[in-house]
Amino acid sequence: MIKIWSMKAKEAAAEKKKPKTSAAQIRVQKDLAELEIPETIKLDFPDPADILNFNVIITPDEGFYKNGVFRFTFAINNNYPHEPPKVHCTQKIYHPNIDLSGNICLNILREDWKPVLSLHSVLVGLQYLFLEPNADDPLNKDAADDLRHSRRNFEANVNKSLSGGSFNGVNYDNVLA
Repeated sequence: MIKIWSMKAKEAAAEKKKPKTSAAQIRVQKDLAELEIPETIKLDFPDPADILNFNVIITPDEGFYKNGVFRFTFAINNNYPHEPPKVHCTQKIYHPNIDLSGNICLNILREDWKPVLSLHSVLVGLQYLFLEPNADDPLNKDAADDLRHSRRNFEANVNKSLSGGSFNGVNYDNVLA
């Protein structure tokens, strides 16, 4: 009888040591299970046990940024889905909606976030920024002005930046595949 009680006590102690699954983790698991993404988007989990922090790689197959490989970090806090994920570009790129520090101007990552949105919405939004950069809501005003006034000059600057070129005093990361 004493053996049974000691076994139950050990089981209870082991159960207490297990980290509880947060509501954010449950929602992220659901989002990931339902995720249907194109081949141009890849997810990477450096720590498979931590689904709240992961990397995303986007390789556009058309548009100005074709042949680039763009890397992002996603950090999801425990208030998800009530707060959007924190998304950051890890490379220095020439883009109207991504500044040189890697901050991203995507409305659903800020004021237009709603709990009904999912990781799929964010991934599609990021991919869309590479297909259709938005000069009307810029973080990089120089790139936005370039896009607004001369698409040809903008395209030349994007191509130069993709291969790690320098202009206007900025050295860009080589992001070509």
